[in-house]
Amino acid sequence: MKKILSYNVNGIRSAINKGLINFIEAGQFDVICFQEIKAMREQVDVTALEALGYTHHWFSAEKKGYSGVATFSKESPTFVSTGMDHAVYDSEGRIIRTDFGDWTLLNCYFPSGTSGDERQAVKFSFLKDFLEWVTIFKKTRPSLIIVGDYNIAHREIDIHSPKTNQNSSGFLPEERTWMTQWFEAGFTDAFRFANPTEQTYSWWSARFNSRSTNKGWRIDYQSVSNNLRDKIVSCKHLNEAVHSDHCPVLLEIDI
Repeated sequence: MKKILSYNVNGIRSAINKGLINFIEAGQFDVICFQEIKAMREQVDVTALEALGYTHHWFSAEKKGYSGVATFSKESPTFVSTGMDHAVYDSEGRIIRTDFGDWTLLNCYFPSGTSGDERQAVKFSFLKDFLEWVTIFKKTRPSLIIVGDYNIAHREIDIHSPKTNQNSSGFLPEERTWMTQWFEAGFTDAFRFANPTEQTYSWWSARFNSRSTNKGWRIDYQSVSNNLRDKIVSCKHLNEAVHSDHCPVLLEIDI
């Protein structure tokens, strides 16, 4: 069984300063997928993680202090690549692919549209292009797990106040429709598969004491290709971890 952790750390250096290493040491995770690392590889001291047995691969944004993903694993991948051959998205460090034998893990950080119309347009373009890219990719690598910060709450159960957020980026009708199309394209929402009615969240706004009052959004997902669905053992939010404005999500899968 593999323990795959996905965590938007909102700055890996900040998260390390808040006790991230101790959390990882206690968790004994097989694979860790970090999003929004906001750092270049050479800026981060990962000696302690290497001492825990992790090999690591990075895809930082060209813009300093922005975006980026990194994947740490106890088992060395059999193949690693970055990006999706698209200059705009790849310059922002959004996707790392790691193969482990016959299955593939994609660690992804989807764009946010909250800063305005221009970035929302980039987000919509990314969603379209990503679905097309994965659909083709899946033909040659059918056993896929795609984790990360999708920046979308799919259904009303996935957001604390659906009625007041109908026009909010991350809960727009077009974004939610895309999520439905995504799962209909051969993927299972591992958290919802394991917890059909549970209403818990993975991100909270820094405003209005949102975390302490649990006014959150579920925007971090673990999409499992349907051929692996029956191997899902559990999927849960680790809400006690407070190194970021997100919490980590742990997928346990018998793979």
